[in-house]
Amino acid sequence: KNHGRLEERTLTASSMLNEYLDWPYVHQVFKLERRITHLSSGKVHTEILYGVTSLPAHEASPKRLLDIVRSEWGIENGLHYRRDVTFREDSTRMTKKRLAHAMSTINNLVVSLLNYCGFDNHAHARRFYAAQPRKAFALITGL
Repeated sequence: KNHGRLEERTLTASSMLNEYLDWPYVHQVFKLERRITHLSSGKVHTEILYGVTSLPAHEASPKRLLDIVRSEWGIENGLHYRRDVTFREDSTRMTKKRLAHAMSTINNLVVSLLNYCGFDNHAHARRFYAAQPRKAFALITGL
Protein backbone atom coordinates (compact mmCIF):
# COMPACT_ATOMS: atom_id res chain seq x y z
CA LYS A 1 0.00 0.00 0.00
CA ASN A 2 1.72 3.18 -1.18
CA HIS A 3 1.18 6.27 -3.35
CA GLY A 4 -2.61 6.09 -2.98
CA ARG A 5 -2.91 2.57 -4.28
CA LEU A 6 -2.96 -0.98 -3.01
CA GLU A 7 -0.86 -3.36 -5.07
CA GLU A 8 -1.01 -7.13 -4.81
CA ARG A 9 1.64 -9.20 -6.59
CA THR A 10 1.63 -12.91 -7.34
CA LEU A 11 4.65 -14.53 -8.97
CA THR A 12 4.44 -18.08 -10.26
CA ALA A 13 7.67 -19.73 -11.43
CA SER A 14 8.26 -23.06 -13.15
CA SER A 15 11.04 -25.05 -14.75
CA MET A 16 8.60 -27.49 -16.38
CA LEU A 17 8.70 -25.68 -19.75
CA ASN A 18 12.49 -25.90 -20.11
CA GLU A 19 12.41 -29.03 -22.25
CA TYR A 20 10.04 -27.29 -24.69
CA LEU A 21 12.00 -24.05 -24.96
CA ASP A 22 14.81 -23.78 -27.46
CA TRP A 23 16.60 -21.05 -25.51
CA PRO A 24 20.03 -21.69 -24.08
CA TYR A 25 20.53 -21.25 -20.33
CA VAL A 26 16.81 -20.92 -19.48
CA HIS A 27 16.14 -22.48 -16.09
CA GLN A 28 12.79 -20.96 -15.18
CA VAL A 29 9.87 -19.12 -16.68
CA PHE A 30 7.64 -16.96 -14.55
CA LYS A 31 4.39 -15.07 -14.56
CA LEU A 32 3.95 -11.96 -12.43
CA GLU A 33 0.40 -10.76 -11.87
CA ARG A 34 -0.18 -7.30 -10.42
CA ARG A 35 -3.58 -6.18 -9.19
CA ILE A 36 -3.61 -2.46 -8.45
CA THR A 37 -6.51 -0.82 -6.63
CA HIS A 38 -6.55 2.98 -6.73
CA LEU A 39 -7.77 3.93 -3.27
CA SER A 40 -9.28 7.28 -4.28
CA SER A 41 -11.52 5.85 -7.00
CA GLY A 42 -11.69 2.16 -6.15
CA LYS A 43 -10.73 1.43 -9.76
CA VAL A 44 -8.86 -1.86 -10.24
CA HIS A 45 -6.15 -2.37 -12.84
CA THR A 46 -4.55 -5.75 -13.60
CA GLU A 47 -1.19 -6.31 -15.30
CA ILE A 48 0.49 -9.56 -16.27
CA LEU A 49 4.20 -9.81 -17.00
CA TYR A 50 5.99 -12.92 -18.27
CA GLY A 51 9.71 -13.55 -17.93
CA VAL A 52 12.51 -16.04 -18.31
CA THR A 53 15.61 -16.41 -16.21
CA SER A 54 18.85 -18.32 -16.26
CA LEU A 55 18.67 -18.72 -12.48
CA PRO A 56 17.69 -22.21 -11.33
CA ALA A 57 14.99 -22.63 -8.68
CA HIS A 58 17.51 -23.40 -5.91
CA GLU A 59 19.13 -19.99 -6.53
CA ALA A 60 15.99 -17.98 -7.17
CA SER A 61 12.76 -18.79 -5.40
CA PRO A 62 9.60 -16.95 -6.51
CA LYS A 63 10.20 -14.44 -3.70
CA ARG A 64 13.76 -13.78 -4.92
CA LEU A 65 12.56 -13.48 -8.53
CA LEU A 66 10.00 -10.90 -7.38
CA ASP A 67 12.78 -8.97 -5.60
CA ILE A 68 14.91 -9.08 -8.76
CA VAL A 69 12.03 -7.85 -10.95
CA ARG A 70 11.26 -5.08 -8.45
CA SER A 71 14.91 -3.98 -8.46
CA GLU A 72 14.58 -3.52 -12.22
CA TRP A 73 11.65 -1.19 -11.55
CA GLY A 74 14.01 0.80 -9.35
CA ILE A 75 16.29 1.29 -12.32
CA GLU A 76 13.32 2.34 -14.45
CA ASN A 77 12.12 4.80 -11.84
CA GLY A 78 15.59 6.01 -10.98
CA LEU A 79 16.86 6.81 -14.43
CA HIS A 80 14.47 6.24 -17.32
CA TYR A 81 11.44 7.76 -15.62
CA ARG A 82 13.45 10.81 -14.63
CA ARG A 83 14.77 11.25 -18.14
CA ASP A 84 11.39 10.63 -19.76
CA VAL A 85 9.20 12.64 -17.41
CA THR A 86 11.32 15.11 -15.44
CA PHE A 87 13.58 16.03 -18.37
CA ARG A 88 10.87 15.41 -21.02
CA GLU A 89 13.33 13.48 -23.15
CA ASP A 90 10.71 11.46 -25.03
CA SER A 91 8.73 14.54 -26.01
CA THR A 92 11.62 16.30 -27.73
CA ARG A 93 11.31 16.78 -31.45
CA MET A 94 14.97 16.49 -32.35
CA THR A 95 15.44 14.89 -35.72
CA LYS A 96 19.23 14.88 -35.73
CA LYS A 97 20.70 11.85 -33.97
CA ARG A 98 23.77 13.80 -32.88
CA LEU A 99 21.65 16.42 -31.11
CA ALA A 100 19.49 13.78 -29.44
CA HIS A 101 22.61 11.91 -28.30
CA ALA A 102 24.16 15.12 -26.97
CA MET A 103 20.96 16.00 -25.10
CA SER A 104 20.80 12.52 -23.63
CA THR A 105 24.41 12.84 -22.46
CA ILE A 106 23.67 16.20 -20.86
CA ASN A 107 20.59 14.76 -19.13
CA ASN A 108 22.67 11.86 -17.79
CA LEU A 109 25.22 14.36 -16.47
CA VAL A 110 22.48 16.39 -14.76
CA VAL A 111 20.95 13.25 -13.22
CA SER A 112 24.39 12.27 -11.89
CA LEU A 113 25.06 15.75 -10.49
CA LEU A 114 21.68 15.87 -8.77
CA ASN A 115 22.21 12.40 -7.31
CA TYR A 116 25.66 13.48 -6.11
CA CYS A 117 24.08 16.51 -4.42
CA GLY A 118 21.64 14.24 -2.60
CA PHE A 119 18.43 15.15 -4.41
CA ASP A 120 15.84 12.37 -4.41
CA ASN A 121 13.27 14.47 -6.24
CA HIS A 122 14.78 15.72 -9.48
CA ALA A 123 11.71 17.75 -10.41
CA HIS A 124 12.17 19.69 -7.17
CA ALA A 125 15.88 20.08 -7.95
CA ARG A 126 15.08 21.48 -11.42
CA ARG A 127 12.77 24.07 -9.87
CA PHE A 128 15.37 24.88 -7.20
CA TYR A 129 18.14 25.52 -9.72
CA ALA A 130 15.82 27.27 -12.19
CA ALA A 131 15.05 29.79 -9.45
CA GLN A 132 18.74 30.13 -8.51
CA PRO A 133 20.83 30.14 -11.70
CA ARG A 134 23.99 31.20 -9.87
CA LYS A 135 23.86 28.06 -7.77
CA ALA A 136 23.26 26.01 -10.92
CA PHE A 137 26.30 27.60 -12.55
CA ALA A 138 28.39 26.95 -9.44
CA LEU A 139 27.29 23.31 -9.43
CA ILE A 140 28.30 22.85 -13.06
CA THR A 141 31.60 24.71 -12.86
CA GLY A 142 32.58 23.58 -9.37
CA LEU A 143 32.99 27.18 -8.20
